[in-house]
Amino acid sequence: MSSRRRLAVTLGVITGMFLAALEATVVGTAMPTVIASLGGLSHYSWVFSAYLITSTVTVPVWGKLSDLYGRRLFFQLGVAVFLLGSVLSGVSESMTQLIAFRAVQGLGAGALIPLGMTIIGDVYTVEERARMQAFFSGVWGISSVIGPVVGGFITDQLSWRWVFYINVPFGILAAVIMQLALKEPKRTGRPSIDYAGAALLMASITLLMLGLVEGGATLREFASARNLSLAAGAFVLGAVFIYVERRARDPIVPLGLFRNRVVAVAVAVGFLAGVAMFGAISFVPLFAQGALGSTATEAGSLLTPLMLSWVGLSIVGGRLLLRVGYRPTTLAGLFLLTLGFALLSSFQRTTPRVWLYVDLVLIGAGLGLTMLTLLIAVQQSVGRAQLGVVTSLNQFSRSIGGAVGVAVMGAVLSAGLASHLQAYALAGAGPLTPERAAELASNPNALIEPEARAALPPAVLDELQEAMAASIHKVFWTATALAGLALLAAFFLPRDGDGTVSPPDEETCGAETGERMVIAEFATLEPEDEPAASKGS
Repeated sequence: MSSRRRLAVTLGVITGMFLAALEATVVGTAMPTVIASLGGLSHYSWVFSAYLITSTVTVPVWGKLSDLYGRRLFFQLGVAVFLLGSVLSGVSESMTQLIAFRAVQGLGAGALIPLGMTIIGDVYTVEERARMQAFFSGVWGISSVIGPVVGGFITDQLSWRWVFYINVPFGILAAVIMQLALKEPKRTGRPSIDYAGAALLMASITLLMLGLVEGGATLREFASARNLSLAAGAFVLGAVFIYVERRARDPIVPLGLFRNRVVAVAVAVGFLAGVAMFGAISFVPLFAQGALGSTATEAGSLLTPLMLSWVGLSIVGGRLLLRVGYRPTTLAGLFLLTLGFALLSSFQRTTPRVWLYVDLVLIGAGLGLTMLTLLIAVQQSVGRAQLGVVTSLNQFSRSIGGAVGVAVMGAVLSAGLASHLQAYALAGAGPLTPERAAELASNPNALIEPEARAALPPAVLDELQEAMAASIHKVFWTATALAGLALLAAFFLPRDGDGTVSPPDEETCGAETGERMVIAEFATLEPEDEPAASKGS
């Protein structure tokens, strides 16, 4: 593929990924206006949950189908479904319709990120990929910074409906570029599709996600009969899925991949790091507003240094892994991630604000070194015929980790807040009754809404802020422990240079032959070299 054609393909991938990344921040800004227009405040969270569930459960399916039929077809199909959901969301006349159409939008979004990364893995050598993949981290950084601004501008100047309509021209552009620029070899034969495995996988993960996103505000609600039933159903369907996959002719998720040590460790580390990552993104702004008394704008801006350091260290990490290998780079990233959360856990209300920025820079640096490196490692550990499914598994593990992390940390926060406030009320040290303490613990909006804060007596507000700080410290310590587990798991990655790099055949990929493919030539590849693992099986 010529340099000009590869540049065009890259532009198409970036455009598609930017759609998915921007959607996560733009919609949140417009939601207060949406509620004022459509009503349905009680269903507010489901506008986001429906999108999250469908975009997560479909990721492995999109990856496998792209391995069977080609990347371009399913990337374009994902864009089409995403745009259909966007247009329908824009014409919604009720909250129920908006939730349903956001679910459709999520179905398409599940293809954009993993298939984009897979296409880049197809058309670039490992050295070029290490450089190119870093720029895709910038997509997330840019979207996190401009998303709220763009969403607010469109909502104020046009209408909240244009938050969804604006996706259409960019989506069409991405699909057209991919049609013109990406040429794939013709595939012969009729692939065998594992319909049963795909259905069981999506059903199992859907039940799990339902239990997580609607888990409840307290540990007791989180362990409710409904959630336990959903978890049991997810477990049973997951067990049946494994049984079916062991006997499928061409399974949707080849279980033999997990005998490949690079893939198995990367999925585990991605899950644990995903828990920590989403914990930071979700609870750092809450800490700033609830415990430090920051405004919503100030709290949102705290994530900017995290994102900027993530992007910067992704670029550095792309070059570093070529020099020292993926194992040292991953370990360095996870060490910084663990250190950043440990320091964040010790942050007090009286600590100078500059140290909070330093902690967030460390966390972003750790994520930048880790996420890119694991992606390239798993792509290099298998043959081209399974590039789509391993890239999707990498993304999938992080998404599931994020959902688990937000649910578990939310329960930890609620339990800690309730315990602290009840102890304060029972001590009789202030005007807070046990009943009022329980109310504030279950719905701590008084710490976030300026009007509600102003109405509270200074002594009560100060105690609420102390309770929020103490509770979120427990959340950050939880994230520290999980990041530490990810660091320990990363020591099981094979050392660079163990074995040789050779393309596995489809029967042995993921077993001993696949396990030995550990990017031994990272440090010696010339730009024009074609790594063996990208030449097909």
